[in-house]
Amino acid sequence: MSQLSPVLKQATPVVAMRGEGLHLYDADGRRYLDFTSGVGVTSTGHCHPKVVEAVREQAGRLLHGQYTTVLHDQLLTLTERLGDFLPPGLDSLFYATAGTEAVEAALRLARHATGRQNVIVFEGSFHGRTMGAASLTTAGTRFRAGIGPLVPGVAVAPFPAAFRLGLSQEEAVAHALHGLDEVLATVSAPAETAAVFVEPVLGEGGYVPAPAGFLAGLRERADRHGILLVLDEVQTGFGRTGRFWAHQHEPEVVPDVLITAKGLASGFPLSAIAAPTELMKRAWPGSQGGTYGGNPVACAAALATLDVLREERLVENAAEQGARLLDGLRAVAAGAPGIGDVRGLGLMAASEFCRPDGSPDQDTARRVQQAAADLGLLLLTCGIHLNVVRMIPALVVTAAQIDEALALWSKAVAAGARPEEAA
Repeated sequence: MSQLSPVLKQATPVVAMRGEGLHLYDADGRRYLDFTSGVGVTSTGHCHPKVVEAVREQAGRLLHGQYTTVLHDQLLTLTERLGDFLPPGLDSLFYATAGTEAVEAALRLARHATGRQNVIVFEGSFHGRTMGAASLTTAGTRFRAGIGPLVPGVAVAPFPAAFRLGLSQEEAVAHALHGLDEVLATVSAPAETAAVFVEPVLGEGGYVPAPAGFLAGLRERADRHGILLVLDEVQTGFGRTGRFWAHQHEPEVVPDVLITAKGLASGFPLSAIAAPTELMKRAWPGSQGGTYGGNPVACAAALATLDVLREERLVENAAEQGARLLDGLRAVAAGAPGIGDVRGLGLMAASEFCRPDGSPDQDTARRVQQAAADLGLLLLTCGIHLNVVRMIPALVVTAAQIDEALALWSKAVAAGARPEEAA
């Protein structure tokens, strides 16, 4: 009898039988409020009727059309539609299936286009688990240990994680940009640096939004040195942060390459990189391709997702409900000494658990996350020390569902608190 790999560790004990909106249901019919959305994937909720109908219709017409063999209408239509949402000048798209595959494509493109080998990433970054992407990942040794040697030419600079650094937001930005300048002066010469890869909000690294001014500082240095600025919006894109793209919180910043996946197709495997056509042309022949990239059914789901985002004003809803969620989390934290920080952007919200001496408290974070699951609220942990509990509800979440989650969260925090705090 075969079984799943024992290395796959489930965050919750739930065996989901069906999903609807913000809810998952197990075999006994128990309802769970899903604030994981498949790690930020089900942007329009579980089984949104418009997405389901688009998938059903497309599945009856064409299941697979390998895009270096034949083109298909859904691929062409999606490419045209995405032009309405992409940053200025990014008018060429390459499709893959997973975020990590798109990161690999962006890495190839950066090295081909510049003729340079090195790339710079930031502390706490997560870009994927395949070899190139894992080489860019610093969100924890669990993603890269034991598989070396990794891809060479990767340098790491500080990320402006103000709470972790014990600095103000402005001080953290100055510290991080100074650290980047030091890397360029001591480790990776500008003439050898192809690209800077950065998440506008650290994902697995702890849900840390880049403070104002950081991305602009990266853009200025990239322009000065002829380095490509690659924004990894795999988790932050498609409205998650209350803007269509998270970098739009700094509207003057335009990337050279944008990476997207997760919420792009409401649960179907689809990812992409976008770049100016002149830049994309510099990829070497044969370097872009894949069997399943741009799958017709996934493209149909992505087109329906774009319709739902617009018709139901989900980007605006993410901003509104995200503010409500963060306010509620801060109110809970005010009465919970084990929570050292609450932070987020839009519907990416996190609570960081710390011991009295300020050190990371992974045990309490895990207890609280499991207590929430017992109560019917599904959450995930993250952070380099796994001491952060994150909330990632679908963009269709309502104020009533935010309030329901906060009530369950308050109970979970009390249930999972350290004994001395519970007393």
